Amino acid sequence: MPRGKLRIYLGAAPGVGKTFAMLGEGRRALERGRDVVVGFVETHGRARTAELLEGMEIVPRRTLVHRGTAFTELDADAVIARRPRTTLIDELAHTNVPGSKNAKRWQDVEEILDAGIDVVSTVNIQHLESVNDVIRQITGVPQRETVPDEVVRRADQVELVDMSPEALRRRMAHGNVYPPERVDAALSNYFRVGNLTALRELALWWVAGKVDEQLERYRAEHGIAGTWEARERVVVALTGGPEGDTLLRRAARVAARTKGADLLAVHVTRADGLTGADPAHLTRQRVLVESMGGTYHQVVGDDVPRALLDFARGVNATQLVLGASRRGRFAQLFSPGVGIETTALSGSIDVHLVTHEKAGKGRRPPRSRAALTRRRRLTGWALAVPGLAALTAALYGVRTTLTLPSEILLLLAWVVGVALVGGMWPAVTAAVGGFLLLNFFFTHPYRTLFISDPQVLLALVVFVLVAVAVSAIVDLAARRAREAARAGADAELLSTLAGHVLRGEAAVPSLLARMREAFALSSATLLERRPGIAPSPGDQSEPEAWRIVATAGGAPCACPASADVDVTIDDRLTLAARGRLLDASDRRVLEAFAAEIAVALRQERLYEQAERAKPLAEADRMRTALLTAVSHDLRTPLASAKAAVESLRTTEVQWSPEDREELLATADESLTKLDRLVANLLDMSRLQAGVLGLSTHPVALEEIVPRAIDDLGPLRDRVESDVPVELPEIVADPALLERILVNLMANAVRYSPPGEKVLVTASRHRERVEIRVVDRGPGIPVADHERVFLPFQRLGDRDNHTGVGLGLALSRGLAETMGGTLVPDETPGGGLTMILAFPIGAGAQAVPAEEHI
Repeated sequence: MPRGKLRIYLGAAPGVGKTFAMLGEGRRALERGRDVVVGFVETHGRARTAELLEGMEIVPRRTLVHRGTAFTELDADAVIARRPRTTLIDELAHTNVPGSKNAKRWQDVEEILDAGIDVVSTVNIQHLESVNDVIRQITGVPQRETVPDEVVRRADQVELVDMSPEALRRRMAHGNVYPPERVDAALSNYFRVGNLTALRELALWWVAGKVDEQLERYRAEHGIAGTWEARERVVVALTGGPEGDTLLRRAARVAARTKGADLLAVHVTRADGLTGADPAHLTRQRVLVESMGGTYHQVVGDDVPRALLDFARGVNATQLVLGASRRGRFAQLFSPGVGIETTALSGSIDVHLVTHEKAGKGRRPPRSRAALTRRRRLTGWALAVPGLAALTAALYGVRTTLTLPSEILLLLAWVVGVALVGGMWPAVTAAVGGFLLLNFFFTHPYRTLFISDPQVLLALVVFVLVAVAVSAIVDLAARRAREAARAGADAELLSTLAGHVLRGEAAVPSLLARMREAFALSSATLLERRPGIAPSPGDQSEPEAWRIVATAGGAPCACPASADVDVTIDDRLTLAARGRLLDASDRRVLEAFAAEIAVALRQERLYEQAERAKPLAEADRMRTALLTAVSHDLRTPLASAKAAVESLRTTEVQWSPEDREELLATADESLTKLDRLVANLLDMSRLQAGVLGLSTHPVALEEIVPRAIDDLGPLRDRVESDVPVELPEIVADPALLERILVNLMANAVRYSPPGEKVLVTASRHRERVEIRVVDRGPGIPVADHERVFLPFQRLGDRDNHTGVGLGLALSRGLAETMGGTLVPDETPGGGLTMILAFPIGAGAQAVPAEEHI
């Protein structure tokens, strides 16, 4: 089915006449004989708009109750069921009431388009995702209802409904847009001339880009040759900071100005993997760029400018969007920053430096734990203060035997030892203290801080610099070692998580238990917002707004606010944990667990849906196979019986008594086959539906087997029975048992060689009686023993002249319904034996142990 076409009326602001234009187009289509219905139109009390609705067919809306209030929404299913040629749907960016099938109206429209129905809709420029932040800056009003730009760009037609700001304000003053009590407030706030002019410019600019796309498509479709221009590709660099949202929207607007431009977001991580951006910011920005029709990428490199440019050149980018440096002016004196270096190396790539709120305010370094343990730091301070004093006293006692260089080297060795033990700050303290002590006790003039020899001053300064440098290097090495150990632990934990999933242990409770053990938490709980409750900041502490999906450990969290740590997965899911607070590095791994738990939950629910759909799929397969199989088997006996009857009724041919007898026999045989086939089909359908009626009671086999043989008709002579009369009665439905035996014997006769008889025997085995139908046919391979009981299976058959393959399937189903069993076995010497077993009636005598053979 071809997809329907989407036409959108785009306006700069409410009141420009989008709905009026849409209804006008609908009425014109009606006059041309087109089948047009109104799916959803909101008149907002405007009389002229309401007049256009008169006489048009309106699809009833769906009514939903949310928090005690009834709301009406577009009923997409009703529109699809009505199947008009065109439907009119207002306010494309509208957010549906919680509990609706889709969260957004544009998603309802997509379903209607997929059903092959054309849609005419409306949207305002302020509802497009890429200009959302610009609208807020212009009007001061945040727009919470947005539609992805890609949805509007995919429209077959986008028509601008334009109106000058002055004309729109006159319409409002006349009461044609809002009620009189709202006009003054609207004119003095949102609908100011400056606001409307800026919104109009945005709308014109956006539609101009859409026109460029349509023109390029037209040129391509008609093979118009001309100057070829490479496609624009805009790359935006993300640092993982809060300014990323602003950069993405700015880059989307840059990309939208050129026809067919691509938007790519890239984040550069360090090669050692020890430091990184805020994962929460990157996750949100990844979703944002994808909602704008762009793609997200991540590359590794220590030289950020070169990594960015290598990526940009690799994707043939023409423009690169960077954020202004967050570093302060003092830091920029030592390094120009990524933006300046990238611009200098960019070559033919245009670089846009975008300012933002955090620009120039300095980059706050991430807080981290001390590189060394508390015990080592205390030992370092002890060596730096009292230890240095003790060493100075010892050196002062032997100052006559040591030279100043020796004393400086001994104190330097002491400072290095302090750095190795206690880290940077104790070592810096020891270096400064050693400088002062050397100056006071060991340089001339003694016991003063004055130094008479410049070379001695140079030596002491070098002493301090070397001591501080060594201290910094030792401290940095200790921090890097700690970060590497932490990264290794995180990698091992993530590797364990990956192995957990690969081993098929990705159930949500199992993942929660593994997460709780890994982070030493008392409990871990996956919470889901209850259906029908819209996300809001205030529901984090409301237990009634959440339900527990799965939990591990102790008392679960009833809401996110009651947890020590919570990770928001999406609008509906939150991971909550108790036990202790986690630092930033732990949260990064925790978010990986949260993402995997969300995926596991979705997989479980998809599996449950698939399991619920299996019976429907099986029923559909049955229906398809049935229609295919019986297309010949029903038609053949009907055609034979009809031909025989028509021949008997004709007056043009005088039939002899023998011919009449043969025609009657043919009709009787065909109708018998038809009756048996229909009975099998009806019984199989009753079996699958679980409504087959049973009347089980003790029956004697010596009565049932002869009747079943007689039911075979002409085939009865090829069956031989050997059923002992002393066998006890079995519990079964006589009519159904007879049906089973007829099916088994007819199947055995069909595959037995000419002249070979089918043997029916019976014997007692403990508390059951086994009936065996033995043939000498080709038999069935052991691997296919169970396949023969599937409906519409005829192993080895190439046509369907011998039945639809229901006999054995129906026989087993009937036997199991009565508490019996039906299994195949190989006949000694070749052939197939079908073993039918039923329990003995309650009145039967017990069999001695020696008879159980």
